[in-house]
Amino acid sequence: MLEVQDLVKVYENKNKNIRAIDGISFKIREGGAVGILGPNGAGKTTTIKCICDLIIPTSGMITLNGVDTLKHPSFVASSISAVLEGNRNIYWRLTAEQNLEFFAGLMGRTVEKDRMDELIKNFDLAEKRKTQARFLSRGMQQKLAVACALIKNTPVLLLDEPTLGLDVVSSHSLRKHIKEMVTKSKKTLLLSTHDMGVVKEVCDRVIIINHGKIVTDDSVNNLLSLFRTRSYRFLIENNPGAIDAIKREFGVSVKPLNKKVEVLVNIYNSDQFYEFTERLKSYGCKIDSVEEINPDFEEIFMKLVEEKDEQ
Repeated sequence: MLEVQDLVKVYENKNKNIRAIDGISFKIREGGAVGILGPNGAGKTTTIKCICDLIIPTSGMITLNGVDTLKHPSFVASSISAVLEGNRNIYWRLTAEQNLEFFAGLMGRTVEKDRMDELIKNFDLAEKRKTQARFLSRGMQQKLAVACALIKNTPVLLLDEPTLGLDVVSSHSLRKHIKEMVTKSKKTLLLSTHDMGVVKEVCDRVIIINHGKIVTDDSVNNLLSLFRTRSYRFLIENNPGAIDAIKREFGVSVKPLNKKVEVLVNIYNSDQFYEFTERLKSYGCKIDSVEEINPDFEEIFMKLVEEKDEQ
């Protein structure tokens, strides 16, 4: 459905040129949900704005369902809906209903009442449907912005930092609605975010970029599996001599806790797990507890970015 090939965007200024995007390439199948992650300034928003035809790339090609978007901008307008970073995606002096009617009208459509009622219900806006957008909370404004994007009924939806600035409750609610939208509507979704929860809940694939380049492009499950069943937290009785020997042999991380010691260890297979526990036993270390550490998507993200920077 969407293909980006060797995309480059260079901003020119008097001192030096800034290469915001440096040869990015990826594809998204129809109905796919892909997240773009990266530090501030990595090129996420610039990539999305190039796809929206809001920014003209320096070089490269973007095709939407086989159509060159640079040559056919009107096709982009009729095929892509976007919610860009910030809350200026809706008209503040229009009510929730009027915003939906307006954005449907931009596509030359008269909004069907059933469709409007469905979106208002799904995004928890029923009590605020007659309220001007400027009087809505930040969370409700974001929900309304996503609903306005969906009312256009385009096959592709781009969301740039949809949960930015929201409190925990509003962020969780919006993530739930985005997940339901992806599942039910089969839209092709490209989502830029710093919210790791959005990626884990909504996306089936993630692209991590840094300094305008792709660091990795893989399924969410594959990335999570990098740390899955590898990290364990052992709580053992303090035994300085034994702890020093274990640190040398296994390269563990140790943290004193009163009379106990917390030992963090990465284990790559079951044989190594049993080898480690047997070694603790041979050193006379009494194990109080063992806890598997669940994979942390943010930790994986930071590790991949740092490894790329070191190369």
